[in-house]
Amino acid sequence: MTENKGFGGFFGSSDPDLNIPVKGTAALSPYMNLDPRIVQDNENYILSEGAGGHQRGKFEKAFSQIGGCVFIGGALGGANGVISGIKTSKGYQASVKRTHMLNVISKQGASSAQAFGTVAFMYSAIDTSLSLLGSHDEDLNTVISGTTTGLLYKCTGGLKGLRKGGAVGLGLSLLYCLSTSPRIWASY
Repeated sequence: MTENKGFGGFFGSSDPDLNIPVKGTAALSPYMNLDPRIVQDNENYILSEGAGGHQRGKFEKAFSQIGGCVFIGGALGGANGVISGIKTSKGYQASVKRTHMLNVISKQGASSAQAFGTVAFMYSAIDTSLSLLGSHDEDLNTVISGTTTGLLYKCTGGLKGLRKGGAVGLGLSLLYCLSTSPRIWASY
């Protein structure tokens, strides 16, 4: 009977019959019993940044921006919910006031988060589509995407909604381009 010096199954086995030789043991990962050369040149695996030649696409990079917009929208909506909840809950008992505040904060936070996330998703999809169609002028793509997003987001509001949404989208995208474009500021 052999003495079991290992921890068993999960951490490895001390059974001598299971000693399978691995070529090049210096390349073994310290965290897994896996030779990393198996996954280095195989495109079936998701690699971390810098690990290979795979580049993330424009829309894939936009996911973090969309998520950030959802969080910002939720925070702004929650803050607005606190203010309106305080205004509308005067004269309530403490337990009713607390419940009312939680309802207002959660409803306005969720509504704003959804609106911000929808606008960010629409903008990212339009911007990515324009760049895939061959337009390489980033400032022009930004203005077109912002204006189109504003138009689409407010399209259910009739002509007045379309004008308002398009104007807000155009204004915000122009403001963004003016603040970030080195071509514009280089002339001053």
